[in-house]
Amino acid sequence: MPSYLVETYLARGDAGERAARELRARRVTKELARERTLVRFNHSIYVPEDEICFFVFEAPTRRAAVLAAHRAELAPIRVVEAELLRKESRKQ
Repeated sequence: MPSYLVETYLARGDAGERAARELRARRVTKELARERTLVRFNHSIYVPEDEICFFVFEAPTRRAAVLAAHRAELAPIRVVEAELLRKESRKQ
């Protein structure tokens, strides 16, 4: 399933909000699963210097990832497909 990077704004002073956003993302993906839209929240990446927080979702389509981001109230700036290097791929 493709991965999508959801870019959001998160001010340095609001860094504690990250955990609340992650909880909402997890809750929303469970709700979507009950509606038969399989979206999985993987993790977030916070870049305090740029006041940006990325949320990584696995979803069948970009539209499904956007839906999850909106329902989780992440206020996405943009949602783009991303290729993630899996742990198994890094072994040499």
